[in-house]
Amino acid sequence: MDEPLSIAQVSKVSGVTSRTLRHYDDIGLLPPASVDSSGRRFYQREQLIRLQQIRLLRELGLGLDTIAEILGGSVSHAQALRLHRKWLLAERDRLDRLATTVTRTIAELEGGDHMSAHELFEGFSPHSEKAEWLAQEAAERWGENAVRSHERSKTWPDEKWAAVKREGAEATDRLAELAREGVPADDERALDAVAAHRAWLEHFWTPDATSYAGLGRLYSDDERFRNQYEAIQPGFAEYLRDAMGAYARTRMN
Repeated sequence: MDEPLSIAQVSKVSGVTSRTLRHYDDIGLLPPASVDSSGRRFYQREQLIRLQQIRLLRELGLGLDTIAEILGGSVSHAQALRLHRKWLLAERDRLDRLATTVTRTIAELEGGDHMSAHELFEGFSPHSEKAEWLAQEAAERWGENAVRSHERSKTWPDEKWAAVKREGAEATDRLAELAREGVPADDERALDAVAAHRAWLEHFWTPDATSYAGLGRLYSDDERFRNQYEAIQPGFAEYLRDAMGAYARTRMN
C-alpha cells in the first residue's frame, strides 16, 4: 500500500466502523498516520497492521484496556490468553451443564425419567450473578465508594426480579429506538432515556459521574456487553457509551 487510506476506506476494508476508528484514536489505541487541515484521518500500512492485531485480540474477547497493554508491551499475549482461556473453560463447563439439562428435559417430555425442580435449572446463571459481577467490576475499576451494596437483591422474590428486568429492558429499548432514529447521543431526548437507565442501575449500585461514564465505555469495549448491545442494533454499544458519557458530563457534575 503506497497511498494512505482515508478513515472511510479503512472502515470498508477492515469492517470496523468509522465511529469505532475515531474512538480508537481518541483513547490513543490507534492514532492515524496523519490528519489533514480539515480533520480527516489517514492511515498507512503500519496502522492497518496494528488494527489487524486489535481485531484479533477483540475476537478473543479482550477489552480495549488489556489490548492497549498488550500492544504497549506491558502485558504479554500469553498472559492475556491465559486469563481468557480460564474464562472460556468456565463458560464451557456451564454450557455443558446447560446442554445436559436440555437433553434430559427433551427425554422427559418424550417419556423419560422425571426431573426434579432443581435439575430443571441446572446450568443456568443465578438471577443475581450478573448484578454481582457488575458490582464487583465497578468496585475494581472505580472504587468501593461508587458501589451501593447489592446484598439485598439476592433475596428479591421472582416478581421483583421480573419488574426490575422489565424496567431495564424498557430503558434499553428506548435508547435503541433513539439510536435507530439517528437522534444524537447528547440530545435531551437521549439524556432523558439515559436517566431511566441510571435509575434502573441504582437497584444494584450507585455510580458517580466517573464510574457511570466508565460503565458506558465498558459496555462498548467489553465483549460480554458489546455483543449483547450490537445484537439489538448495529452501533448501539457506541451510542450507549456516548449517551452515558454525555449524561455524566451534563447531569451528574
